[in-house]
Amino acid sequence: MIDGIRNFFNQVIAPGATGGSGTDSQHALHVATAALLLEMMRMDASITAAETESVTRSLQRQFGLEVAQVDTLMALAAEEARLATDYFQFTSLINRNFSAEQKVQVVEYLWQVAYADGHLDAHEQHFMRKIADLLYVSHADYVGAKQRARDANPATP
Repeated sequence: MIDGIRNFFNQVIAPGATGGSGTDSQHALHVATAALLLEMMRMDASITAAETESVTRSLQRQFGLEVAQVDTLMALAAEEARLATDYFQFTSLINRNFSAEQKVQVVEYLWQVAYADGHLDAHEQHFMRKIADLLYVSHADYVGAKQRARDANPATP
C-alpha cells in the first residue's frame, strides 16, 4: 500500500509532475503528511466526526487539494496506516523529499490536528515527539510549531 501512496505522490502532485513550479513542492509536502495526519487523529481515545472533518478540511483548504484527491488520499493513507508496523515508512519518504523547513511545517500541521478537538492527549504528545525525532526536527522548532498551532486554534485552553 505504501506503493499506492508513493504512486499517488509521484503521479498526481509530485514536484515536476505538472511543470515543476514551486507550488508543486508544497502540494507534495501535504500529500506526504496525510497518512501522519490520519494517525494523529487516531491517537486519542476516540475519533469524532469533528476530527475527521477537521482533517478533511485541512487537506482541502490548507493543502489546496480537490475533493477527489482528498478522498483518494485519505483512503490510501487509512489503508497504509492500518497495515503499517511503524511510522518510519512515512517519515523516511518525507526525509528523502523535503527540506528542514518543510519538515517543521509537517510537525506544525500535526499539532493543528492534535489541537482540533480542544484537548491535547498524552498519546498525541508522545506521537508528536516520536514523529519530530524521526523527522530530525530540533526541539526549538518542535516547540515553535506547537506554539503556532496552539495560538491558531481558538478552542485550545
